[in-house]
Amino acid sequence: MTDKPVFLTPEGLKKLEEELDYLETEKRAQVAARIQSAKDEGDISENAEYDDAKQEQAFVEGRIMTVRAMIGNAQVIEERGPSEEVHLGSRVTVQEDGVSGPEVYFIVGSAEADPTDGRISNESPIGRALIGQRVHSVISYTAPVGEIHLTILRIE
Repeated sequence: MTDKPVFLTPEGLKKLEEELDYLETEKRAQVAARIQSAKDEGDISENAEYDDAKQEQAFVEGRIMTVRAMIGNAQVIEERGPSEEVHLGSRVTVQEDGVSGPEVYFIVGSAEADPTDGRISNESPIGRALIGQRVHSVISYTAPVGEIHLTILRIE
């Protein structure tokens, strides 16, 4: 893993810490029990349950390493309320040309991005286009459907 900063909201950091605790305590124990159970069945050379449990163990250990690195490189972003320009942690209300009704996006780091929940990454095309912009700015970005134009209505 690199030492690239991982931008997280306080809630996102808490979720990662909870996930790490779960993986290191409960999940490791569950996988170890599966491995032991498969070993108890006898010959492990052709034991599909044993092979599956070992693969799960490798996945869990890999995820633990990833989550530890993310927490170690975490830079917590706070919501700062109304602002003159868009930054990480901003909640931005925009109006897309030709679409009825505004959209609200919360600009977060890539680790927390969930477009279906309005949480967009600062590294996404729309996130990159919004960062540093001001209210009433008209921005554009390229999406799979073509060029999209947005007007920034509010920054919180």
